[in-house]
Amino acid sequence: MTNPASIPILPADPKANYLAHQAEIDAAVQNVLKNGWYILGGEVKSFEAEFAAFLGSPHALGVASGTDAITLALRTLGIGPGDGVFTVSHTAVATVAAIELAGATPVLVDIDPETFTMAPASLAAALEKYRSFRQRAVIPVHLYGHPADLRALCDLAARHQAVLIEDCAQAHGASLRPGPGRELQTVGTFGQMAAFSFYPTKNLGALGDGGAVTTQSLELAEKAALVREYGWKERYLSLIPGMNSRLDEIQAAILRVKLRHLAAENQRRRELAALYRDGLRNTPLELPREKSGCHHVYHQFVVRSPHRDKLRADLRENGVSTLIHYPLPVHLQTAYQNRVPLTPGGLPVTEQICREILSLPMHPQLSDADAGRVVECLRKIIK
Repeated sequence: MTNPASIPILPADPKANYLAHQAEIDAAVQNVLKNGWYILGGEVKSFEAEFAAFLGSPHALGVASGTDAITLALRTLGIGPGDGVFTVSHTAVATVAAIELAGATPVLVDIDPETFTMAPASLAAALEKYRSFRQRAVIPVHLYGHPADLRALCDLAARHQAVLIEDCAQAHGASLRPGPGRELQTVGTFGQMAAFSFYPTKNLGALGDGGAVTTQSLELAEKAALVREYGWKERYLSLIPGMNSRLDEIQAAILRVKLRHLAAENQRRRELAALYRDGLRNTPLELPREKSGCHHVYHQFVVRSPHRDKLRADLRENGVSTLIHYPLPVHLQTAYQNRVPLTPGGLPVTEQICREILSLPMHPQLSDADAGRVVECLRKIIK
């Protein structure tokens, strides 16, 4: 009989998530295969409507990836060469790559040391400094499942006549209050547009690549639909320059199944976060914080320690795998170093936290016992 303590604990486990819903997913895939329509058919339309309803947004369009979602949103809003797009350096490089794919110039700003999301003061300084762009856009990233400070960021963007696109790749179902006494509002419904990724490890993950854009505007939704497929309104006739970024029917069918379980799986992530928080409360580790008026969906549970690398190595020896999201900020990576504009004063918070962060195992199929093993290992290592 296998000793449970000898089984490695994975940081994420998309296979376990598939197995948890295998019968539903297999049936959905078989239905698509038998139907014979594989691109932009009924499954995509149904998923778009269901995902929009989940978010409380009137419009959602499926695309091929989260990277494409950002690029398509920028192109839909007319952001391209000669324009500046303000985002963070502490993010998946896809955020910045998507900006350059649209032909715009990324400008990188610093982050809040508690939530690791865009710092309004740093954005304000950057918007003041870089006034010469033809047009400007702001892309806050709801990192690790915690909403960025959209109340302040939306206000700054409006005052500087910049459009705002939310990067929701890690925050499906996260929410915050738009003002005192207001009801929680789901991320992806605040800016002019929002971008989602359905990479397999996301809270809502496909079994391949996929993404979506959302908007409150019918006009922007209709334009985004044109941009998504070569500018076609009628097949083979391009009204505007477009691209090819289509969510396929199989992935849409899988996402429809998984969307039905998303709220419960987000709640499971919160339960696991509570187990970690209780077990690690009296340790030197700096634990994630959930700001008042925010609903965190814990795509990652990220701790901080000046001894991060030793902790990670010792955890690995004890069968606990971890990840670092992200080990090197975008502005220090070879592809971007010394050529991407930064906010005045640089990015000291970003650079400091990237030396200290560690993502503990976090996925909805993680058991209480395995979360307890992670806590026990950490406490022994620290002691």
